[in-house]
Amino acid sequence: MSGKHDEMKAAIQAVIRTMMDRVMDNVLLKDPFIKEEHRTKRPLYAALVPDEIFKGSHFERRFVTPFGKAWELLAVTAAEKGLGYGTAGYTIRGLVKEERLRRITEVLNRLEHAEKGKKRIKPDWKSELAYVLAGGGEPIPVTVVCDVYAEGKKRGTRYAFELKAPLPNSDQTKVSKEKILKLYSMEPPQVDGAYYALPYNPYGRKEDYAWSFPARWFNMKEDEVVLIGDEFWEKVGGKGTYQSFIDAVNEIGHGYRDRIYREFLGIEPPSSADDARL
Repeated sequence: MSGKHDEMKAAIQAVIRTMMDRVMDNVLLKDPFIKEEHRTKRPLYAALVPDEIFKGSHFERRFVTPFGKAWELLAVTAAEKGLGYGTAGYTIRGLVKEERLRRITEVLNRLEHAEKGKKRIKPDWKSELAYVLAGGGEPIPVTVVCDVYAEGKKRGTRYAFELKAPLPNSDQTKVSKEKILKLYSMEPPQVDGAYYALPYNPYGRKEDYAWSFPARWFNMKEDEVVLIGDEFWEKVGGKGTYQSFIDAVNEIGHGYRDRIYREFLGIEPPSSADDARL
């Protein structure tokens, strides 16, 4: 293992541990599942469904919400250890020609609303961007706040990422596409690349990604501005970042799974628990 790999892995583990320790403290001490309270509030549910099912959903709600922000923290950590600099919620200001702004709105409207008697058009990043950039007019000040911003200290490269959960909704994706089009339309350029990114692919390979909502706005399998899983981690942190992420999660995952079985569910971990690896 290289020193850089170990350093990246340790930094990623620190972020995950902080989040998981907070979740465990919440579900065990601050907001535990109380069987009697559940049965009082939902007597019909309790009569039909085992308490353990709702105990699991209690944990899930307190895990999924904080992990939404954890993806950004992990991306910033990867950028800092890889490219050299990263930050979340970064504001980018620039000038965009008036007709380009109008064309961005037109592109989004065409993707959202089908013309009468016609099927809704499919997204095509290259042709859409070419059409937008052909617009002229007076420069208009524009502000874009990106989810994650990263800079390569050696080469001075600047990247902006719209980082969403692996199964994003349509409205989120529309907003992200508008931001990315505006970033590519700025003159002079304020970034060297802007991307719509998902931290992992629940479908496995990129060509198998099948969640329909973002597909209304991007060709998720072919658009060059779409980064899923390893593509994203390698871009934000450099070569080897995705493997560092995988190794980091697998190393500490076993301990947390065992704690959840024993301390939260009150049962011994099954023999199959070790199968749950990335």
